[in-house]
Amino acid sequence: MTSLDGAGIAARRTREPGGSPGAEAIRELLLGGVNDRWDAWSEVFLFCAARRDHVATVIEPALARGEWVVCDRFADSTLAYQGYGRGLPLAGLLQLQRLTLGPLTPDLTLILDLPVETGFARIAARPGSADRFERLDRDFHERLRQGFLDTAAKEPGRCAVVDASGEVEAVHAVMLGAISARLGVNLG
Repeated sequence: MTSLDGAGIAARRTREPGGSPGAEAIRELLLGGVNDRWDAWSEVFLFCAARRDHVATVIEPALARGEWVVCDRFADSTLAYQGYGRGLPLAGLLQLQRLTLGPLTPDLTLILDLPVETGFARIAARPGSADRFERLDRDFHERLRQGFLDTAAKEPGRCAVVDASGEVEAVHAVMLGAISARLGVNLG
């Protein structure tokens, strides 16, 4: 957010699942416990409930104030995780997304891409335990990655794929470049 601050852009940082008190409570349900704690549709409905609360109490008010909203994950994650990863029909998920979000659509989505094995190595090297989704198998994560890449291919005007396999500083620089180019601001 320092780059946005430096450019004089008021911004709100948030995340999903979570971002609001109600959504944070749902986050604890979704990320904790055993892998088969919820079936795929139960996950979707919990994510939609969390997202709706987050949008209504955090995102829409911030946008109304003229702030940018920078969100770590959003609706594309449901398509990738529950659609591609869990095998639910994309058409049904898109319909739920329209009900949950109304006309709200991100101006830019950065998709941080890296090989699945690299992701697993980073999870293993990180302090703390992996969440319920991070513990799923390689095949799930391959489908998940493909879901994000398919979304980017279908919506190239909104999505930018960033190679996240490099060092943090290098990836950050590429992200700032994509934001600057796509949104017409100088963050460099």
